[in-house]
Amino acid sequence: MTAIELRSPAFGDHQPVPRRHTGEGEDLSPPLTWSPPPEGTAELVLLCEDPDAPGASFVHWLVTGIDPSSSGVEEGRTPAGGHEWPNGFGSVGWGGPMPPPGHGQHRYFFRLWAVPEPPALHGSPTADAVHRAVNSLKSAEGTLVGTYQR
Repeated sequence: MTAIELRSPAFGDHQPVPRRHTGEGEDLSPPLTWSPPPEGTAELVLLCEDPDAPGASFVHWLVTGIDPSSSGVEEGRTPAGGHEWPNGFGSVGWGGPMPPPGHGQHRYFFRLWAVPEPPALHGSPTADAVHRAVNSLKSAEGTLVGTYQR
């Protein structure tokens, strides 16, 4: 499988997500950049999830339909062509990190997948539902991990 290089000018891999991108700050989605996906990519899918959340992995951002010719997204913006879905807080779009106080450091996995067709998603998909829908389709993927604790 092809790798997509996924980065953020706001934080490094396995480094803290700046407060401005969290629920305690301005709650702006972080800027991201990525390398080109393979030929035949119909769209990109972006998921940010917290697998350390109590219960199940918590969805912070889900965007489908991203233009495969795009190379990133600016802070606080929706990726080109993207359709934002409900997050775990119940609102549509980005919902920044805000783990329970005293719960320790949480990891925020930003995952970008290249797919040859739109994944079958409905309603308010869970992180597990997104993984199931994308896993059989993906031709490339990239991961960036941020951390945050309160």
